[in-house]
Amino acid sequence: MTIRDLPREKYVLPGNAACPGCPETMGLRYVGMALGRRAILVIPAGCTSIIQGLHPGSGLSFPIINVAFASSDAVAEGVAVAKELLGEDGVVVVWAGDGATADIGFATLSGAAERNGNIIHVCVDNEAYMNTGIQRSSLTPKGAWTTTTWRGKTESKKNMPLIMMSHGIPYVATASVAYPLDFIEKLRKAASMRGFKYIHLHAPCPVGWRFDPSETVEMARLAIETGMWVLLEAEKGKITISPPSRPYIDKSRRKPIVEYLKRQGRFREISEELVREIEKEVDEYWSTILKLSS
Repeated sequence: MTIRDLPREKYVLPGNAACPGCPETMGLRYVGMALGRRAILVIPAGCTSIIQGLHPGSGLSFPIINVAFASSDAVAEGVAVAKELLGEDGVVVVWAGDGATADIGFATLSGAAERNGNIIHVCVDNEAYMNTGIQRSSLTPKGAWTTTTWRGKTESKKNMPLIMMSHGIPYVATASVAYPLDFIEKLRKAASMRGFKYIHLHAPCPVGWRFDPSETVEMARLAIETGMWVLLEAEKGKITISPPSRPYIDKSRRKPIVEYLKRQGRFREISEELVREIEKEVDEYWSTILKLSS
């Protein structure tokens, strides 16, 4: 796929309520490019609830159902079943933040995955509850400042891709706003499959991470180049490392993790000891996924 292959129709409209440099608007653009008018979004409470703007206007031109935090996957599964019974085409996509995926919404997510509901769940992971004031979530990384971990989070980030793989669902993938074609290809692949599909989108937030809004894509790319975020796909439990991450299987080709951390104000107070702990966790994660890919 090349840029020339992508549709020109816009699904994220100018003048929406997103912050400057917002990764969610980037991701939503890619959803529109991947799925077009087939996409039906189910959106739990979060930043995208605000980005849409006030009714009757909207900054997004998708069909959207706004729902409570804990209900998104159950609602999406119901919509998918209704569309099938009516014989209508459509791809039902849950567009949920880290809190609505890994915390408040996890029970409903896990239930829909266990039932193998025919939906795509996209976790837009900005690594905290950004919309309500930058509170920590279980996907906030170790050492990160938030308004509820003002001395730095002491716990490690929950590994949602591996957790979702353990459900035995047809497709699990990770993506990044820095690599739109990779994300679009994964969305289209997921849409071509029947059953529950999970895509985890890395989405650096300038406001919560404390970096300049012009650097969102650069920050997302640096996460790949340091090995902090790995682009992959998993089908039937077998992992394939995606092309943008393949060079970094060789650890010597990765940039130092501290280059990624020092660019973010949320890690301003992080100690050298904690940096070493994070480096060790990254090495262990790479070891795990490489074993699952062999």
